[in-house]
Amino acid sequence: MSLIVQKYGGSSVANPERIKNVASRIVGSYKEGNQMVVVVSALGDTTDELIDLAHKINPHPEEREMDMLISTGEQMSSALLAMAIQSLSCPAISLIAQQVGIRTDNVHTKAKIVKIEPARILKELSAGKIVIVAGFQGMTTEEDIATLGRGGSDTTAVALAYALSADLCEIYTDVEGVYTADPRIVEKARKLSEISYDEMLELAALGAKVLQSRSVEFAKRYGVRLHVRSSLTKEEGTIVKEEVPKMEDLLVTGVAADTDQAKVTIVDIPDQPGMAAKVFSGLAKEHINVDTIVQSSSLKGTNDISFTVAKSDLKKALKTLKKISDEQLTAWGVTSDDEAAKVSVVGVGMRSYSGVAAKMFNALADKNINIEMISTSEIKISCVIRREKTEEAVRALHKAFELE
Repeated sequence: MSLIVQKYGGSSVANPERIKNVASRIVGSYKEGNQMVVVVSALGDTTDELIDLAHKINPHPEEREMDMLISTGEQMSSALLAMAIQSLSCPAISLIAQQVGIRTDNVHTKAKIVKIEPARILKELSAGKIVIVAGFQGMTTEEDIATLGRGGSDTTAVALAYALSADLCEIYTDVEGVYTADPRIVEKARKLSEISYDEMLELAALGAKVLQSRSVEFAKRYGVRLHVRSSLTKEEGTIVKEEVPKMEDLLVTGVAADTDQAKVTIVDIPDQPGMAAKVFSGLAKEHINVDTIVQSSSLKGTNDISFTVAKSDLKKALKTLKKISDEQLTAWGVTSDDEAAKVSVVGVGMRSYSGVAAKMFNALADKNINIEMISTSEIKISCVIRREKTEEAVRALHKAFELE
């Protein structure tokens, strides 16, 4: 008997027919003698619809109340899936975060799991039930509901797989695995049979929507092997695992794009020690993640600092920076641009080969795509460009690195 953790995304349970399809898959695995723990996301676009509704009520809702609202989507889908399984004459029970002991820190909308106390899950499994867990959520030390960020159900599944010492963690979505690029943008994108944790972590953080980056980080840290596959077919998907030597033969593994980007610039900051520390310490206190950072050379005793944040964090970042600028920096002001995007190439082969940056920049130049900011790591290069050029850039890079 194996203990299997499965996660089904919103597109996999978007309507009654797909819920029934998922229920059938789960029951099939259960009847093979496996213990089943299933994490489920909200139906289709439910979370977006709830967010839109909240902003119609209050343009600036408090984050605690947003978590209370948007967490209901997963509770609804878990109950419906349990009903579908029960209709197939199999025992099932739906549980929310508090019931399964998922404890988080107190950061609303971006909470991190602190610990899991899976006694209730183990009890229900021992009783022969299929356990359906509402993903994306946890309980704070104040006993409030907190959500784990967009795509947080992936992290719920990986964390449960670790806590339960599961034999397998399967992440089901509406695509058949991890591709060399988004197949909706690049028609000839190729499915990867396997990918390293490091490469998957970079791709997820850089805009690939297959997995939440935090779930991959968790999987790498605790050695949870992942199988990313489609809920709509029986095809094998992509295994996310530790790096293997043959992966180094590949220069670039994939191309990713993130259109949820905004660029922020603080103008005329005094060129003095500690100025950047004040800026980024203030943002960190508000739990705003900063990505690409560029500082201009000093001119007349001042310089500019530009960086990117998630577009959803832009208003909060501008409010924070305005306060910092007025109170601490005596800077001229803060400007923003919410029409930015980021395109990236990722591959462990970059550790051993030169010329990747040149090839990337030439491919973009050939399409007359201007590069506004650049950031690099050991296995990735990212460029900030205009959002309307994103798809063209992805196709150009995919072709330049011979990934078709």
